[in-house]
Amino acid sequence: QVQLVESGGDLVQPGGSLRLSCATSGIAFNMYIMSWYRQAPGKQRELVAYITSGEGTTYVDSVKGRFTISRDNAKKAVYLQMNNLKPEDTADYYCTAQISQVAHIYWGHGTQVTVSS
Repeated sequence: QVQLVESGGDLVQPGGSLRLSCATSGIAFNMYIMSWYRQAPGKQRELVAYITSGEGTTYVDSVKGRFTISRDNAKKAVYLQMNNLKPEDTADYYCTAQISQVAHIYWGHGTQVTVSS
């Protein structure tokens, strides 16, 4: 059974930092593309960042230079370090796992990030 469990969401002031974590089980983690998506209230879900099995990374333009995605294959976990947070980063953040870009996507249940003063 595949499980993805996010944690680390919180209320933070603008300019603050958070580190999201996603623990996985039931997959050959080192083979998977791991991604973070987010969905803000009333908005479409968007891909924030992803990291390949070879640790190549890609980011949406709005988070470049502020967010860093990383993975720990030994712990079967993926992380999203978020710095200089802005109110527009407020959203539910979801971790996903996909063995290839055309394969089925496994989703976690999300963790809430609120950036507000």
